[in-house]
Amino acid sequence: MSIPNTVLITGASTGIGATYAERFAQRGHDLVLVARDKNRLDALAAKLREKHNVAIDVLQADLTQSSDLATVETRLRDDASIGILVNNAGAAQSGNFIEQSTDSVGQLVTLNTTALVRLASAIAPRLAHAGDGAIINIGSVVGLAPEFGMTVYGATKAFVLFLSQGMSLELTPKGVYVQAVLPAATRTEIWERAGIDINTLTDVMDVGDLVDAALVGFDRREPVTIPPLQDADRWDALQAARQGLLSQIRQSEVAERYKAMKIESP
Repeated sequence: MSIPNTVLITGASTGIGATYAERFAQRGHDLVLVARDKNRLDALAAKLREKHNVAIDVLQADLTQSSDLATVETRLRDDASIGILVNNAGAAQSGNFIEQSTDSVGQLVTLNTTALVRLASAIAPRLAHAGDGAIINIGSVVGLAPEFGMTVYGATKAFVLFLSQGMSLELTPKGVYVQAVLPAATRTEIWERAGIDINTLTDVMDVGDLVDAALVGFDRREPVTIPPLQDADRWDALQAARQGLLSQIRQSEVAERYKAMKIESP
């Protein structure tokens, strides 16, 4: 019987990350838990060690800080026992684009995209060399819908989806599974931290239901898992439409509608 891979989870102190920690510990995986709040991490680690008899390391880190991020990157590169990365750390922000400060927008992008891609980049070559492992990137359905009005947050989550799909195309042949998970509104602290009253939202999913559904997709090796999507054919149709659009792009030829009209001389 093979020993389960150690799982490194970012944003693990609460919400989706803490629930992933519980579920993977239940499956017998050792864990490395990463977040800013060490007290919460320590409490979660103690509970899971006692309940599931797994080894757990706690790594306090603020992934918007380059030194902390570098520490986690090094752990992912050097620790051969880590075979699964859950890229969950992220934040949202209230207000319209012109209401958000440049600094706050920059910090959001740093956490939601730069940290995520750097951590994936740190572990992917080692997993590809081993021919095994998995990377789970937590995106959002907001990344599909600029109409939701969360412009910067949605853009970062669109990045997560595109990155995951590209990584999947590159890494699947090398034995590495990449999954993008796209939640809709889920009952976590991200809303309170963003200054949004979750009680003003309707149809909010329970975090346990979200992670359990995501893990069904994980076990099925889905490249993209959208737990709240009721009709999976809708996603397939979107992908087919995208491929159809690409088939109409001709790199060397301007589309007829953009060609300047010739004005004949009298």
